[in-house]
Amino acid sequence: MTTGVRRRMGVEERRQQLIGVALELFSHRSPDEVSIDEIAAAAGISRPLVYHYFPGKQSLYEAALRRAADELAARFQEPHEGPLGARLLRVMGRFFDFVDEHGPGFSALMRGGPAVGSTTTNAMIDEVRQAAYDQILAHLGIQQPPARLRLIVRSWVSLAESTALIWLDGRQIPRGELELQLVHDFAALTAVSAAYDHEMAGVLLRILADEPADGPFADLVGRLVALAPRTVRVPEQRV
Repeated sequence: MTTGVRRRMGVEERRQQLIGVALELFSHRSPDEVSIDEIAAAAGISRPLVYHYFPGKQSLYEAALRRAADELAARFQEPHEGPLGARLLRVMGRFFDFVDEHGPGFSALMRGGPAVGSTTTNAMIDEVRQAAYDQILAHLGIQQPPARLRLIVRSWVSLAESTALIWLDGRQIPRGELELQLVHDFAALTAVSAAYDHEMAGVLLRILADEPADGPFADLVGRLVALAPRTVRVPEQRV
């Protein structure tokens, strides 16, 4: 990370270097544990020079989070081709790549870190969530989603976020299993909603129509069927 050789950089180049250095350090430790002296040493410059480009640690922290937020939002972008289940699985793979590589920084971004209460930081978090929400709706190809679908997508984005944060605390469940489970969660949320609403039933049928027999949604159905007893007694309905 440190070259040991100082060279003259333009203002923007130096700012981007410091942001990159800060992000690298934040990827291994919480931002509130990283000092300006460490950032300066890693960048190969003096502490006063850091303050020449950033008024304080908070401004550098927010600039680093800005870059992290943009990168994280980009992880939800996926070509609108092929079955939805496979697309979501690829999205979850890239999402967890980011989480795995930037654990403390991801936690700081989603939990607020030392900038709790900061309007700027909260706005960045909301942007990431909105970008994920917009991307998922775009994959579904629904211009004006019904209320239940909006609720499902926002709930699923929140579930992916909280799952990743919990997973970081010990990584006790294999990452690949969680990625697949989250795709299954999306299907399950949609299926439950379809049981209550004919419009959502149409959305579910449209999704399943394009799913191959070896896709993640079909895998979920297979797992559920394997769990079901051979005979299921349906309770009689009282008139």
